[in-house]
Amino acid sequence: MNDLCADIGYKSINHVGEQLCGDHVDIVEPDENSMVIVLSDGLGSGVKASILSTLTSKIISTMLAEGLPLEECVSTIAATLPVCSVRGVAYSTFTIIHLQNNETAEIIQYDNPQVILIRNDKNYIYPRTEMNIGGKTIYKSVVRLQEGDVFVAMSDGCPHAGIGIAYNFGWKRDDIIDFMTMLTPVGYTAKTLATMLVDECDKLYGHEPGDDTTACVVKIRKREPMNLLFGPPFNRDDADRMMSLFFSKEGKHIVCGGTTSTIAAKYLGKPLRANLDFSSDLPPTATIEGVDLVTEGVITVNKVVEYAKDYLGANQFYEHWSLKKDGASQISRLLFEEATDISFYVGRAINPAHQNPDLPINFNIKMNLVEELTKCLREMGKRVKVSYF
Repeated sequence: MNDLCADIGYKSINHVGEQLCGDHVDIVEPDENSMVIVLSDGLGSGVKASILSTLTSKIISTMLAEGLPLEECVSTIAATLPVCSVRGVAYSTFTIIHLQNNETAEIIQYDNPQVILIRNDKNYIYPRTEMNIGGKTIYKSVVRLQEGDVFVAMSDGCPHAGIGIAYNFGWKRDDIIDFMTMLTPVGYTAKTLATMLVDECDKLYGHEPGDDTTACVVKIRKREPMNLLFGPPFNRDDADRMMSLFFSKEGKHIVCGGTTSTIAAKYLGKPLRANLDFSSDLPPTATIEGVDLVTEGVITVNKVVEYAKDYLGANQFYEHWSLKKDGASQISRLLFEEATDISFYVGRAINPAHQNPDLPINFNIKMNLVEELTKCLREMGKRVKVSYF
């Protein structure tokens, strides 16, 4: 094993006039050392295409995760998919990226645009082996992983973008490669890279996509631990133990909450200094020597949860938190973009200031925020551990 991990992000836009997307991405993690990512594109668009792609991706990801051979997966799909009454065929293309031990990637492709691999900020040509399974031509590749590798899987909505509008024959593969190799050196997350690619396709379609369009990006990176302290302990006598455990952990340290930061400053024997920046509607941050970020508690974390939910969906708020200096934006950058392994240290003490019935804050809301945030982070592929005090 090594200290590499996979950062995975994807985004889809629907065919104009359709409420459902005919593409589907499914990610299954059978154990800590294996991950199966499937991008499927159903025939046509709308409800039928959505059913085809969802069934395909679910069947493949589940069967491969259980260790069943590819031949059995493909034959199961052929026997399971409903036949289109108009075209008389059951058809769904797919791309599979199977990561094993964070050392190798097995890429299996059927009729989707070929996966792009960017290595050392350049297009990397990887070998392909042609297979024939159930009359279908399927390509298989095995790639040894390196830190910084970026895999770009997509549905045919990406190369079809701009046909008859920006380009006569769509957005060529070489142009997509140029677009992505321009972005990868910047250090964007997989989700942001997928978002930027699909947003560019949307522009080329004139914001009226002629096909369902999906991009799924897998970025190989080193693990990065992060620690977040939120709230004082229920028992005051546990404060030193809580602080000792928190500050002994490897990685960056974030402290959220006024009382919490006072306890942290006292434990470290360092002054707590407020940053008098009122350019944001969120409470200002503070500084303690030895702590990477100090913020207010519930209001700031609530904003982080809002950003996290959007990040998993449309990712529309990226421009808000990626550049701003308020506490919520800084926490979002640290948790969403930098961290891979996050340890929460949550105090169960009831804040007297939150017991005012005129305030929309109470103990349960604080605990719910922790639950919602950890759930979102796990959906982002982060390893999250929560310790309560």
